[in-house]
Amino acid sequence: MLVWLAPVFVLGLVVFVHEFGHFLAAKAFGVYAPRFSIGFGPAIAKKRIGETEYRIGILPIGGYVRMASRLDETGAALEGGGELQPEGENLDPNQLVPFGSKPVPENRWFESKSLTARLIIMLAGVTMNVLLGLVINISLVKIYERAPTTRLNDVVAGKPAAAGGLQKGDSIVSVNGAPVNAWEDFVAVIKNSSGKAVSVGVLRGSLPVRVSVTPVADTVTDPNTGLTSREGRIGIAAGQSATTVGIGRAITDGGKATVDMATLVFTSLRRIVTRKTSVSELGGPILIATTSVQAARQGGSVLFYLISLLSVNLAVFNLLPVPILDGGQIVVQVVEAVRGQPLSDRARENVARIGLALILTLFVMVTFNDIKRIIVGAVSGHAS
Repeated sequence: MLVWLAPVFVLGLVVFVHEFGHFLAAKAFGVYAPRFSIGFGPAIAKKRIGETEYRIGILPIGGYVRMASRLDETGAALEGGGELQPEGENLDPNQLVPFGSKPVPENRWFESKSLTARLIIMLAGVTMNVLLGLVINISLVKIYERAPTTRLNDVVAGKPAAAGGLQKGDSIVSVNGAPVNAWEDFVAVIKNSSGKAVSVGVLRGSLPVRVSVTPVADTVTDPNTGLTSREGRIGIAAGQSATTVGIGRAITDGGKATVDMATLVFTSLRRIVTRKTSVSELGGPILIATTSVQAARQGGSVLFYLISLLSVNLAVFNLLPVPILDGGQIVVQVVEAVRGQPLSDRARENVARIGLALILTLFVMVTFNDIKRIIVGAVSGHAS
């Protein structure tokens, strides 16, 4: 059961939040949105509340918000939009199409809104995905992270700290004569003092002790950018508080984690474009599904971390200037605003086709990668 529930929950939540962002923004600006769907294809469940039909499609691989749109019928249809037509017979004359025979008022069409409003509607999906990632990251930090203390939990033998006389259990109280109120204050001095003697004041039990340590330069690689730097290290580890970090620290660390996730996506895309990373390393829906199951088995914290990572990934990916993605549609809206008139139907159709071809090519590629991983893994496992 977990094999099915975990992927549906992970992908469903990420997609729901994205589409809900578009939906809320459309409603806020008065755009008629007759359908909100999670999944594509025939509905396995649906219910109309007010002027919107909420539904779950049989294929839980995405979702869409159908907004009233006179233009871009080909591209908008991919997201559930396009021209609205009455559905069925004996329609209620007081209901808007497609549930009734009443035409959509002029001021309810997407195109009737200002450029600013249209851009906000298009950016609302990625904004909600970033917010989902941020909220999860802050929550994980608040629940699981323990604040480091200035009491040393470990001193590595043969490193500068041990050579200088620091011992496990020492509590750092000053560095170069300045009081140390937080572990980060001490680390900052050590990082910037490679090759320089640093005076460290500690409490060893109730006895004040002063030692001198000389940090050695160590190469540190940023996992998000791949850039390396040289920072001072002395070979110690801080103890951890029995309580979790405060909300301010949780917001700071959770925000940094979210930025790091987004940076990692941009870095990965850049490495693919510059051919430093092969496209064969990209994963698709099968990899996401199997990873979701593994994460669920490891516990809630790992599962929600995966949701946060996928949500931020989806946000960044959707901002790419590829037709039919949010970024591509934003480019079209800006181009039309600069031209002072919409693109021709033919141009819009060509743009939509190019975008669809790119997305389908990517989908086939990553799915092939997923299948190849499964086959290689099965063959390796059988051989061993």
